[in-house]
Parts: sequence; C-alpha cells; structure tokens
Amino acid sequence: MTVQGLHHITLVSADAQRTVDFYTGVLGLRLVKKTVNFDDPGSYHLYFGDEIGRPGTAVTFFEWPHAPKGRPGIGGTHHFALIVKDSDGLLKWKRRLTDLGLAVTGPYDRHYFQSIYFRDPDGVILEIATQGPGWTIDEAPDKLGTEHRPPPAGLTINHRDEARIQAETWPEPVPAITPEMALSQGMHHISAISSNIQRTHDFLSGVLELRRVKMSANFDDPSSAHWYWGSGDGRPGTVITYFEHDPARARYHRVQMGTGQTHHFAFGVPDEATQLQFRDRLIRAGYRVSPVMERVYFKSIYTNDPDGHIVELATAGPGFLVDEDRESLGRGLALPSWLEPHRAEIEQALAPLTVKAPALEAA
Repeated sequence: MTVQGLHHITLVSADAQRTVDFYTGVLGLRLVKKTVNFDDPGSYHLYFGDEIGRPGTAVTFFEWPHAPKGRPGIGGTHHFALIVKDSDGLLKWKRRLTDLGLAVTGPYDRHYFQSIYFRDPDGVILEIATQGPGWTIDEAPDKLGTEHRPPPAGLTINHRDEARIQAETWPEPVPAITPEMALSQGMHHISAISSNIQRTHDFLSGVLELRRVKMSANFDDPSSAHWYWGSGDGRPGTVITYFEHDPARARYHRVQMGTGQTHHFAFGVPDEATQLQFRDRLIRAGYRVSPVMERVYFKSIYTNDPDGHIVELATAGPGFLVDEDRESLGRGLALPSWLEPHRAEIEQALAPLTVKAPALEAA
C-alpha cells in the first residue's frame, strides 16, 4: 500500500465569484471543474489546479455564503502552501501581490525552503514556498526525521531582522505571471494543528504509512513542535505538517469550521484496491471510516485524524477529463449523472460565474 502524496485540499468560501477572481486572476490557477457539492447540490464546488487538475494541484472550495467566519485551531488546518521554483519567483510574487493591495509577510528563510504568506479574500492563510533546498540540508537521506532538528536560531521569530525581510522584494512591478512564477506544480505542503504530535505520528506513519521526514519546532513559536511527513523522500507535493498546540494553554483553541477554513484535505492513492486496503487498515485501527464514495473524478473514503480533522483518501483517477475535454474544462456546470434530471432546478439556485483569463506572460 502506498500514499502517493497530496491529492487536494477543500476549503469554505463565502462568495464563489470572488474566489474565482482571486485564484484565477491573481494566482493564475485554472478553474478545472465547476460543479456542485454532491452532498449539498444547492451549493457550488469549484476545483482549481493546473491545466487538467492533476492530483496534488487541486485546491477546491465549497461555497457556503451563510456560514460563520471560521478560525484555525486544534483539529483544523493552519495554512496550505503552493510551489514556486526559486527565490526570484518568490520575490516576484511578493511584488505582484503587494502591488495588488495584499498584505504579504516574508520572504522567510525556513531552512528547508523560503516562503511568503498572505490571505485570500475569505482569510485563508496561503504560503508560497520554494522547491528547495530540501530536507537533506541538515540530515542524511537515510536518516530523515529520526532526530530532532531545532530551527537555526537566526531564523526564529525573535532573532530575525523583520525590517530587512519586509523591505525585500522584486525591484520592478510584475503585472503578469511569468513562467518562473507559475504555481501549476500545485501544493508544496499542508500544515494542520495537533494536540499531541506523537499521537498524530502514530496515525500518519503507523496507519497511513507516511514517512516522517523532519522533527523540528515552529519557527514562529519555538515552544511548539513542528513535524513533517511525506511520501518517499518527502518531495514537495507529498508533505503534510502539523504544529503541536497544547490544549491546556489558553491561547490555543479548537478549530471553528466556517468560511476561510479547511473542510478536509485529501491524500492520493493509486487505485481502488489500495484504497480498500487502507479502509480495512483504518477500521482495524479503530478509526471511523466512510463507505467508498463516488466523486465521478475519483473515488473517496473519509476518516478523521486523532484531533477530528477530516482526512480523505482519493484515487488518482479517472480525473477531470472524464466529462469535459481539455479546452472546455471548467466552462460549463458539470453534474453527476444522478443530478442531471435536476439540472434546471440546480442552475436556477446558483449565481452565474464569470471566469476571466489569468494574467499570464507567454513562456
């Protein structure tokens, strides 16, 4: 059995059009599927990703316009990160985003990569992270994640030069997304919050067989453990990380589901047979597991991590081209066969969406 890496992350949006404008027009992702929440067909489910929404590139949203504002906490996700090639691309993103009026922090040196942080219109914390230098900067490849590696002192919150960091940016405006800025490689990692990092490790490594690739501390709160797990060598796109927050400390609270928060995140598995093997393993380990769910573009099972965060295991295929061709992805409202008889009623309940071409510079 093997988990291939991250499959997608699903968040909650208050306004589908605003979300489309941001993720396509600002970040340059493609809307690869416009459909509805299969469990709540009166609301949109939007998928953004690379040209065909390959597993690991998909960022998806449920539109819940009347949901309360969410907040991160134990049992939830803190942020997710998208991949950019290198530090020049990162600085170009900082300049582009700040020129568009977004508040951006960083670039921060996270030892294993560099990154910037900002928020989408619903308050989701996004990170853009470079591909390297990677986990082997302070551990041998065969020893990854076996010993605690504290953050270098000069990179932690009370020791870095914040004024210098905030002043660092690309010297010229970046009106279009250049090829080296492309975020189409997808997610770098997802960071969630745990109340007991060892218990989380038992779930991710002991049950899902992910490899722990780093034991460190939160660079912005060195009292908090920060561990990383991934598939294989833990390359970007396979990585899940958790911050440990002590529930006895008043500053830490449980997640509040709502807009701007993650509903669930998904790992990818190669096929249905592997998915069923993991389902059996989760049941034997005492975890709640859903039946296999038909999601048209993949099949899914759902469980929860030890703190209650919804975790999905989704198959690699058949993918988003199963009901639309490459050129028309995301243009029309795609519905599963069992909802087609209700198309007129569903379309009437949904506000029309306008999708503008992203500001991409030709390669």
